[in-house]
Amino acid sequence: MTGWFQGAGEIFAALAEGDSWMLSEAMGAPAIWPLGLIGMLSAATFILVLYRVSPWIERNLESSVMVVSYLAIGGIIFVEVFRRFALGLQAPWSTTLPPFLFLIMTWFGCSYNVKLRTHLAFAEFRTAMPRIGQIACLTLDAVLWIGFSWIVVVTSSRVVANSAANFQIMLGTDNIMQWWFLLAVPISFTMLVARVLENYLTDLANYRSGDILIKQAVIGGD
Repeated sequence: MTGWFQGAGEIFAALAEGDSWMLSEAMGAPAIWPLGLIGMLSAATFILVLYRVSPWIERNLESSVMVVSYLAIGGIIFVEVFRRFALGLQAPWSTTLPPFLFLIMTWFGCSYNVKLRTHLAFAEFRTAMPRIGQIACLTLDAVLWIGFSWIVVVTSSRVVANSAANFQIMLGTDNIMQWWFLLAVPISFTMLVARVLENYLTDLANYRSGDILIKQAVIGGD
Protein backbone atom coordinates (compact mmCIF):
# COMPACT_ATOMS: atom_id res chain seq x y z
CA MET A 1 0.00 0.00 0.00
CA THR A 2 1.20 3.49 -0.79
CA GLY A 3 0.69 6.95 0.59
CA TRP A 4 -0.86 7.45 3.97
CA PHE A 5 -1.76 3.77 4.37
CA GLN A 6 1.77 2.55 3.65
CA GLY A 7 2.69 -0.01 6.30
CA ALA A 8 -0.89 -0.81 7.36
CA GLY A 9 -0.31 -4.50 6.67
CA GLU A 10 2.67 -4.61 9.01
CA ILE A 11 0.69 -2.94 11.78
CA PHE A 12 -2.19 -5.40 11.47
CA ALA A 13 0.25 -8.32 11.33
CA ALA A 14 2.00 -7.13 14.49
CA LEU A 15 -1.34 -6.76 16.29
CA ALA A 16 -2.37 -10.24 15.17
CA GLU A 17 0.93 -11.68 16.42
CA GLY A 18 0.73 -9.77 19.70
CA ASP A 19 4.42 -8.94 19.31
CA SER A 20 5.27 -5.62 20.95
CA TRP A 21 8.64 -5.36 19.15
CA MET A 22 7.04 -5.86 15.74
CA LEU A 23 4.33 -3.37 16.65
CA SER A 24 6.84 -0.77 17.81
CA GLU A 25 8.70 -1.06 14.50
CA ALA A 26 5.51 -1.08 12.41
CA MET A 27 4.10 2.02 14.12
CA GLY A 28 6.83 4.09 12.49
CA ALA A 29 4.99 3.73 9.16
CA PRO A 30 2.75 6.53 7.78
CA ALA A 31 -0.31 4.28 8.13
CA ILE A 32 -0.33 4.77 11.89
CA TRP A 33 -1.88 8.23 11.42
CA PRO A 34 -5.04 7.33 9.47
CA LEU A 35 -5.41 4.08 11.39
CA GLY A 36 -4.93 5.96 14.65
CA LEU A 37 -7.64 8.46 13.70
CA ILE A 38 -10.07 5.71 12.70
CA GLY A 39 -9.33 3.72 15.85
CA MET A 40 -9.61 6.77 18.11
CA LEU A 41 -12.95 7.89 16.64
CA SER A 42 -14.33 4.34 16.72
CA ALA A 43 -13.32 3.86 20.35
CA ALA A 44 -14.66 7.31 21.27
CA THR A 45 -17.99 6.47 19.63
CA PHE A 46 -18.16 3.22 21.60
CA ILE A 47 -17.46 5.13 24.83
CA LEU A 48 -20.16 7.66 23.93
CA VAL A 49 -22.66 4.84 23.45
CA LEU A 50 -21.57 3.41 26.81
CA TYR A 51 -22.26 6.78 28.41
CA ARG A 52 -25.77 6.78 26.95
CA VAL A 53 -26.40 3.21 28.17
CA SER A 54 -25.03 3.82 31.69
CA PRO A 55 -25.67 7.30 33.14
CA TRP A 56 -23.67 6.37 36.26
CA ILE A 57 -20.54 5.76 34.19
CA GLU A 58 -21.16 9.01 32.30
CA ARG A 59 -21.31 10.98 35.56
CA ASN A 60 -18.60 9.27 37.57
CA LEU A 61 -15.96 7.53 35.45
CA GLU A 62 -13.29 10.23 35.23
CA SER A 63 -13.93 11.64 38.68
CA SER A 64 -13.67 8.17 40.25
CA VAL A 65 -10.33 7.52 38.54
CA MET A 66 -9.07 10.94 39.67
CA VAL A 67 -10.12 10.44 43.29
CA VAL A 68 -8.70 6.92 43.53
CA SER A 69 -5.39 8.04 41.97
CA TYR A 70 -5.15 11.06 44.27
CA LEU A 71 -5.89 9.02 47.40
CA ALA A 72 -3.35 6.40 46.33
CA ILE A 73 -0.68 9.07 45.82
CA GLY A 74 -1.41 10.66 49.20
CA GLY A 75 -1.54 7.30 50.97
CA ILE A 76 1.75 6.06 49.52
CA ILE A 77 3.57 9.29 50.34
CA PHE A 78 2.16 9.48 53.88
CA VAL A 79 2.91 5.85 54.76
CA GLU A 80 6.37 5.81 53.23
CA VAL A 81 7.45 9.10 54.83
CA PHE A 82 6.38 7.70 58.20
CA ARG A 83 8.17 4.41 57.57
CA ARG A 84 11.31 6.18 56.44
CA PHE A 85 11.68 8.52 59.40
CA ALA A 86 10.10 6.37 62.13
CA LEU A 87 11.21 2.88 61.14
CA GLY A 88 14.14 3.48 58.80
CA LEU A 89 12.38 1.56 56.03
CA GLN A 90 11.08 2.54 52.61
CA ALA A 91 9.61 0.62 49.70
CA PRO A 92 11.86 1.09 46.66
CA TRP A 93 8.85 1.76 44.39
CA SER A 94 7.38 4.47 46.63
CA THR A 95 9.19 7.24 44.72
CA THR A 96 8.46 5.91 41.23
CA LEU A 97 4.79 4.84 41.44
CA PRO A 98 3.25 8.21 42.52
CA PRO A 99 4.42 10.05 39.36
CA PHE A 100 2.68 7.45 37.19
CA LEU A 101 -0.47 7.75 39.29
CA PHE A 102 -0.24 11.51 38.87
CA LEU A 103 -0.04 10.95 35.11
CA ILE A 104 -3.29 8.99 35.25
CA MET A 105 -5.01 11.58 37.44
CA THR A 106 -3.93 14.46 35.21
CA TRP A 107 -5.04 13.11 31.86
CA PHE A 108 -8.32 11.65 33.07
CA GLY A 109 -8.82 15.05 34.70
CA CYS A 110 -8.34 16.62 31.28
CA SER A 111 -11.25 14.57 29.95
CA TYR A 112 -13.33 15.60 32.97
CA ASN A 113 -12.43 19.23 32.31
CA VAL A 114 -13.74 18.97 28.75
CA LYS A 115 -16.94 17.41 30.06
CA LEU A 116 -17.52 20.42 32.33
CA ARG A 117 -16.31 22.89 29.66
CA THR A 118 -14.07 24.58 32.21
CA HIS A 119 -11.25 25.05 29.71
CA LEU A 120 -10.40 28.48 28.32
CA ALA A 121 -13.36 29.26 26.03
CA PHE A 122 -13.70 33.08 25.95
CA ALA A 123 -17.34 32.71 26.98
CA GLU A 124 -17.87 36.44 27.55
CA PHE A 125 -16.69 37.23 24.02
CA ARG A 126 -18.68 34.42 22.44
CA THR A 127 -21.98 35.28 24.13
CA ALA A 128 -21.90 38.63 22.31
CA MET A 129 -21.67 36.88 18.93
CA PRO A 130 -24.66 35.92 16.75
CA ARG A 131 -25.80 32.30 17.01
CA ILE A 132 -24.13 31.33 13.75
CA GLY A 133 -20.84 32.66 15.12
CA GLN A 134 -21.32 30.79 18.38
CA ILE A 135 -21.94 27.43 16.71
CA ALA A 136 -18.98 28.10 14.40
CA CYS A 137 -16.73 28.64 17.43
CA LEU A 138 -18.06 25.50 19.11
CA THR A 139 -17.43 23.54 15.90
CA LEU A 140 -13.88 24.90 15.77
CA ASP A 141 -13.41 23.82 19.41
CA ALA A 142 -14.50 20.28 18.57
CA VAL A 143 -12.24 20.07 15.50
CA LEU A 144 -9.22 21.39 17.42
CA TRP A 145 -9.79 19.05 20.38
CA ILE A 146 -10.09 16.05 18.08
CA GLY A 147 -7.02 17.07 16.08
CA PHE A 148 -4.94 17.61 19.20
CA SER A 149 -6.12 14.32 20.70
CA TRP A 150 -5.31 12.51 17.45
CA ILE A 151 -1.70 13.66 17.71
CA VAL A 152 -1.47 12.68 21.38
CA VAL A 153 -3.09 9.26 20.88
CA VAL A 154 -0.78 8.31 18.01
CA THR A 155 2.45 9.59 19.54
CA SER A 156 1.71 8.24 23.02
CA SER A 157 0.73 4.86 21.54
CA ARG A 158 4.16 4.74 19.96
CA VAL A 159 5.70 5.40 23.37
CA VAL A 160 3.58 2.62 24.89
CA ALA A 161 4.61 0.15 22.19
CA ASN A 162 8.27 1.11 22.54
CA SER A 163 8.10 0.68 26.32
CA ALA A 164 6.51 -2.76 25.95
CA ALA A 165 9.02 -3.77 23.26
CA ASN A 166 11.94 -2.91 25.55
CA PHE A 167 10.39 -4.56 28.62
CA GLN A 168 10.69 -1.37 30.67
CA ILE A 169 10.01 -2.22 34.30
CA MET A 170 9.03 0.36 36.86
CA LEU A 171 12.05 1.19 38.98
CA GLY A 172 11.91 -0.46 42.37
CA THR A 173 9.79 -3.38 41.21
CA ASP A 174 10.47 -6.78 39.70
CA ASN A 175 7.54 -7.31 37.35
CA ILE A 176 5.47 -4.11 37.09
CA MET A 177 5.67 -2.86 33.50
CA GLN A 178 5.76 0.86 32.72
CA TRP A 179 3.55 0.54 29.65
CA TRP A 180 0.62 -0.49 31.85
CA PHE A 181 0.59 3.06 33.21
CA LEU A 182 1.64 4.81 30.00
CA LEU A 183 -1.39 3.29 28.32
CA ALA A 184 -3.49 5.72 30.38
CA VAL A 185 -2.49 8.57 28.03
CA PRO A 186 -4.05 7.30 24.75
CA ILE A 187 -7.02 5.91 26.70
CA SER A 188 -7.73 9.18 28.49
CA PHE A 189 -7.44 11.24 25.30
CA THR A 190 -9.79 8.85 23.53
CA MET A 191 -12.22 9.42 26.39
CA LEU A 192 -11.65 13.15 25.92
CA VAL A 193 -12.76 12.80 22.30
CA ALA A 194 -15.89 11.02 23.50
CA ARG A 195 -16.62 14.03 25.72
CA VAL A 196 -16.00 16.38 22.79
CA LEU A 197 -18.48 14.45 20.64
CA GLU A 198 -20.97 14.38 23.51
CA ASN A 199 -20.74 18.15 23.98
CA TYR A 200 -20.93 18.88 20.27
CA LEU A 201 -24.07 16.77 19.83
CA THR A 202 -25.60 18.79 22.67
CA ASP A 203 -24.51 22.03 20.98
CA LEU A 204 -26.10 21.00 17.69
CA ALA A 205 -29.34 20.08 19.47
CA ASN A 206 -29.36 23.44 21.27
CA TYR A 207 -28.67 25.29 18.02
CA ARG A 208 -31.57 23.59 16.25
CA SER A 209 -33.98 24.11 19.16
CA GLY A 210 -33.00 27.73 19.79
CA ASP A 211 -31.69 27.08 23.31
CA ILE A 212 -28.70 28.91 24.80
CA LEU A 213 -25.44 27.80 23.21
CA ILE A 214 -22.78 29.46 25.37
CA LYS A 215 -23.13 28.99 29.11
CA GLN A 216 -20.80 30.08 31.89
CA ALA A 217 -18.87 27.04 33.06
CA VAL A 218 -18.56 26.39 36.79
CA ILE A 219 -15.41 24.69 38.10
CA GLY A 220 -16.45 21.77 40.27
CA GLY A 221 -19.92 21.68 38.76
CA ASP A 222 -21.57 18.72 37.12
